[in-house]
Amino acid sequence: MTDFTYAVDADGVATITWDTVGKSMNVMNQQGFLDLEAHIDTALADDAVKGVIITSGKEGSFAGGMDLNIIAAMKDSAGDNPAKGLFDGVMGMHAILRKIERAGMDPKTLKGGKPIVAALPGTALGIGLEIPLACHHIIAADNPKAKIGLPEIMVGIFPGAGGTMRLTRKMGAMAASPLLLEGKLNDPKKAKSAGVVDQVVPADELLSAAKDWVLNAKGADIVKPWDAKGYKMPGGAPYHPAGFMTFVGASAMVNGKTQGVYPAAKALLSAVYEGAMVPFDTALKIEARWFTNVLMNPSSSAMIRSLFINKEALEKGAVRPAGIEDQKVSKVGVMGAGMMGAGIALVSALAGIEVVLIDQKQEAADKGKSYTADYMDKGISRKKATPEKKEQVLGLITATTDYAALAGCDLIVEAVFEDPAIKAEVTRNVEAVVGPDCIFATNTSTLPISELAKASARPDQFIGIHFFSPVDKMLLVEIIKGAETDDRAVAKALDFVRQIRKTPIVVNDARFFYANRCIIPYINEGIRMVREGVAPALIENAAKLVGMPLGPLQLTDETSVDLGVKIAKATKAAMGADYPNDEVDEVLFWMFDEGRLGRKSNAGFYGYDDKGKRTGLWSGLGEKYPLAADQPDVTEVQHRLLFAQVLEAVRALEEGVLMDIREGDVGAILGWGFAPWSGGPLSWLDIIGAERAVALCDALTETYGPRFATPALLRDMAAKGDTFYGRFGTAPEKAA
Repeated sequence: MTDFTYAVDADGVATITWDTVGKSMNVMNQQGFLDLEAHIDTALADDAVKGVIITSGKEGSFAGGMDLNIIAAMKDSAGDNPAKGLFDGVMGMHAILRKIERAGMDPKTLKGGKPIVAALPGTALGIGLEIPLACHHIIAADNPKAKIGLPEIMVGIFPGAGGTMRLTRKMGAMAASPLLLEGKLNDPKKAKSAGVVDQVVPADELLSAAKDWVLNAKGADIVKPWDAKGYKMPGGAPYHPAGFMTFVGASAMVNGKTQGVYPAAKALLSAVYEGAMVPFDTALKIEARWFTNVLMNPSSSAMIRSLFINKEALEKGAVRPAGIEDQKVSKVGVMGAGMMGAGIALVSALAGIEVVLIDQKQEAADKGKSYTADYMDKGISRKKATPEKKEQVLGLITATTDYAALAGCDLIVEAVFEDPAIKAEVTRNVEAVVGPDCIFATNTSTLPISELAKASARPDQFIGIHFFSPVDKMLLVEIIKGAETDDRAVAKALDFVRQIRKTPIVVNDARFFYANRCIIPYINEGIRMVREGVAPALIENAAKLVGMPLGPLQLTDETSVDLGVKIAKATKAAMGADYPNDEVDEVLFWMFDEGRLGRKSNAGFYGYDDKGKRTGLWSGLGEKYPLAADQPDVTEVQHRLLFAQVLEAVRALEEGVLMDIREGDVGAILGWGFAPWSGGPLSWLDIIGAERAVALCDALTETYGPRFATPALLRDMAAKGDTFYGRFGTAPEKAA
């Protein structure tokens, strides 16, 4: 079966329809390119064909892009000289799209070609826009839900099938930069205003408008501006006065946003800069060269694997227990209407789930429901929601103090204070009302699930669901299995998380589970360095320069110093003499006593103005902990901050807390922003190699102590020359 079909009507207009077999949205693969080329060849060779329409057989969409599984495998299948194999493969794609663009015209006179139009029923992403950009005219259906753009930069690559060169030549580098460097997506009307598409028509007129354009196109209509004599790039090329400033500004912007650790952004800008100074066919070779450079960089393959392939697999239920029937949630009870409970109620109602939001006082429950009202009002003001939608979503939420309202719930999510006694009381009260098959989930970030489950009469139906704050923005949800949690409870939690359009990971119960287990040592290492006299600015900037979204001191301010104090006290009480962080507590408790609780008090490791804006690192840190005469180099600081997190990820895998390396990497990036360019902590170790990792750990252990001790698993891998993805594949049964 083929993904492309071909038909010619009585007026001599050929229609090539893209309809990927077995997919809800078109995705391009290698055979698809060959089939498309064959149909183009047929149309160009047939004198009876006056022009071509390229469209989609999928309702409401044109294409979702390239099959990234194929891109991920391209390097492996490129032979003994992978760079050459990749380059030749990319140039093959360029040749097909250039054939569409030239459409049989004489290369010297630019005459004799046939008009080719792209008719987009809806969403057109990646290669789904690069093909239309090679056509002579782009018509999009007026579909407000459609997204049109080039999002490749978001997964560590850039548009490498001519999209980079064509978009900048069509719009100019300045206008194209948000689409290329930020992956900005537009609806059809905004895409037309931006100059990406040429025409927007009602959906039911799409094909007739496309046919009309083909039959009325003149010779000049099918010659691309960059192929015509005297072409000048909009906004100016690099050595034009205006263009020069564009590229200087773009370079500064890219470096400022990426800190130099995302190779795709730099490669894209290099391709645009160099390509703008040469003829178009040479520019395509330059684009292919830089695209190959990115694909050869281990960062891009790690990002594609974690942010697309593995993330998508987890969202589709890759770790869902086998043999458990659908556990879709129809009615959820949310216990506690504070910030977390209100957020959980919001995302549940947005997914069409009936919600009962309970708090001790009606005023508190109503306030929790108002969070959804405020969210919808913001959506209405931005034209992303309607008053009707707001009414529908609010209608799904019942705010009450009455436990009896929980009758009929098939899932409870408890989000009350982090106090075992309060949680136990709520558990017993809920179980007295709900049916025997209702799953009870506790939203906790630190308390052991197996201990909390002791308050339940049905510990096999008790599970942890750890949301990250703010719930409506954070993509990750951590599901924690207690000692007695059964597979149905896991399936229920997974199905719920997928219903609310989040990415789930499943871990076994242990102190701090997975995410907090890794992020707390990162925060602690930064605070520990303050006590040592390392310059706070060096700590913060070293973290950002290695790809962390926030330095450890800013992260402490954002999450609050008093929360850190609370966690430290609870951890010390549990660990006793084995507690390793007294040095950290000295700084943290001093900050607490000074009333510097972070952003919430407008005073923390940073200073803040009266509007809550950071004004810089607090000078009082230097007075309490003077700077050491000898400062470490930035690489040493980065290694301390990275390995503080990464070693915990390895230990979590080694101890069976983490059951799947895919979850370790995806969870790290989505949960706390671990250097996305690396593909996650385990991918980063594969990039640098286990042997080098062990050498670095041994050096850090010698200088800074046993918290950097090399896990036995990592040392064994170094001895055997293994990698995490090589040894464990996609779903390791056991890491030891």
